[in-house]
Parts: sequence; structure tokens; C-alpha cells
Amino acid sequence: MKKKLHYLIALLLATFGLLTMFLSASVIFDLFGIRAKEGNYVLFIVWTNFISSIIYLVASYGFIKNKNWTSTILGISALILVNAFIGFIIYINADGVYETKTIGAMIFRIVVTIIFVAFAYFTINKKKQININ
Repeated sequence: MKKKLHYLIALLLATFGLLTMFLSASVIFDLFGIRAKEGNYVLFIVWTNFISSIIYLVASYGFIKNKNWTSTILGISALILVNAFIGFIIYINADGVYETKTIGAMIFRIVVTIIFVAFAYFTINKKKQININ
């Protein structure tokens, strides 16, 4: 059962990572005309999401292989996202041009990442600590 849970979480995380990578790369590299459809995107937020997508894919491997570092790198991703969100709030207060949907999207991404951190911690790190004792 534990193995199936790890594979399910890894699949969800990989799917989230691939979707994030596709959308971010499409804006960064102007693929499929998505850049024009996105409106007033904020480039440093798009790059932050792209970096997080790479971390999500690496973390999905960590879930499958039951690696202790999985929660650590997801935590790093959460910190990167929180810092970018703080920068985004500063950008907004400096009258920067943005899409309002970006606020909700960033909050959603931060919450989802923190949930994945918790899953990694409680299914990998906590289990290994119990097995050691």
C-alpha cells in the first residue's frame, strides 16, 4: 500500500510539474502563441514557476525511490515560490502591470507545494525515523 501511495504522489507531482513546465516554457519561449494569450505576465514569476517545475520532476523521482531529500527540495521550491510571491507583492505595490489571476495562481502553487512537502516528510522521512528507532 505504501508503495502505491508513493507512486500516486509521484504521478500527481510529475503531472503538476510537466504541466507547469509546459505552460512556463510556452510563455518564456513564446511557444504556440501562449505568450499573447497570457496578457500582462510577470517574467520573474514565470521563471520561478519554470524552476519549480524542474524541482517537481526531480522530487517525483525522489518519491518513487523513497529518498530523504525529497521533502528538502520541495521545501526549497516552496521557499522560492514564497520569496517570488513577496517580490510580486512588492512589484504590485510599485504599480507594476500584472494579471489578477497570478495572485490566485501563486497562492495555489505555494499551497500545493507545501502539501507535497508534508506528504514527502510524513511518508518518507518520518517513516525512516520510526524504522531507525
